[in-house]
Amino acid sequence: MSFIRTVVILFSLVLLLTACSETEPDVKELSEDKPAAVSVPDNIDAMQIHERLVTMDTHLDTPALLVQPGFDITHRHDPLSDYSQVDLPRMIEGGLDGGYWVIFTRQGELTESAYADVLQLAVERSEAIRKMVSSNPENFELALVAQDAARIAAAGKRIVYQSIENAYPLGEDLSNLERFFDLGVRMVGPVHFANNQFADSSTDPEGPTWQGLSPLGKELVAEANRLGMILDASHAHDLVFDQLLELSATPIILSHSGAKAVFDHPRNIDDARLLQLAEHGGVIQMNALGAYLTELPANPERQAAMGELFAEMRATPDMSESRRAELTQRRREIDARFPPALATFEDYMDHFLHVLDLIGADHVGVGADWDGGGGVAGMLDIAAFPRITERLLAEGYTEDDLAKIWGGNVTRLLGAAQAHAAGQ
Repeated sequence: MSFIRTVVILFSLVLLLTACSETEPDVKELSEDKPAAVSVPDNIDAMQIHERLVTMDTHLDTPALLVQPGFDITHRHDPLSDYSQVDLPRMIEGGLDGGYWVIFTRQGELTESAYADVLQLAVERSEAIRKMVSSNPENFELALVAQDAARIAAAGKRIVYQSIENAYPLGEDLSNLERFFDLGVRMVGPVHFANNQFADSSTDPEGPTWQGLSPLGKELVAEANRLGMILDASHAHDLVFDQLLELSATPIILSHSGAKAVFDHPRNIDDARLLQLAEHGGVIQMNALGAYLTELPANPERQAAMGELFAEMRATPDMSESRRAELTQRRREIDARFPPALATFEDYMDHFLHVLDLIGADHVGVGADWDGGGGVAGMLDIAAFPRITERLLAEGYTEDDLAKIWGGNVTRLLGAAQAHAAGQ
């Protein structure tokens, strides 16, 4: 097994065991930390409105679980027991019609052999998404154009757009972007936690390599525009954001980001850039990963225990189901002994309401980072999504506003990308 393939398999297991639990309390904490009651006018039925909307989340990391033995998207799971946040029963319960299902690969070496390995893994992840659809045609449908979202939702099925988080697996051959477009991908983000061949990351400890986009990254922008794909600036350095705004022929997205004015973190975006995003017609989708929402207390005992667990995982990359179950149980025991620090639903709404107040409902949406670390007390999985609708109605936002926030804005962006591609 190659190094890159081993790393990605390990990461998928880590995600399954830990991504959600890093932002989730035990049951006792849940019972004591419910979202504050909100006052919706008596003549408004929040759930009825929520069900009428086409609701999409633009960052579903659930494909990392689709490749895990024994995971069934049609069965109900539990974030407190198996660390899963998205499945069909909870999509129905939470009124989530679907969204963008993420093809994610962790950053590795910038070599031809590494590119070849990770490209295959990315293709396999797309295959897993499409297999989910083909195996459940009565419940899911692939979406390829902007008009598909409303049509699929009206048919009572769940919307499955695909996106690439981290363009690293494309290597240095941009024909691979068209290959993924042909597989159904309609959104691409150039970078993740570390600088790569396309762009600088907001979180690389070494700082910028390219001072924004690399020459190849600028070609990536042009190719995405040519194909009709949305460009995603989440995880990118501010300099990359600036250059994407300048170079892209169509509006860009931040598929899962927060407000730097509320919490100063490199993954968040400042108000001046948010105003520029809106001026250019773009959209920010609000992230629910606790470490990006507020300052969380240090938990060194938990960190040490998790470090030991991860060391064991790295020692056995080809893991049986029984071994995986054993490690999952140990993960639960760590959670019980050292409960993870947790942001709250109000922390999440602080970011959401700040951005709405700054740039308006035409430029804001939801991308909570489910199954990739997202989730807060009061909103641990997608079943809790109606709480966002309820809160926004209480704040005075209208059903028309909510239609844009929950799906209309990202649909507009895809439509603009398609129109540009068709008009070239």
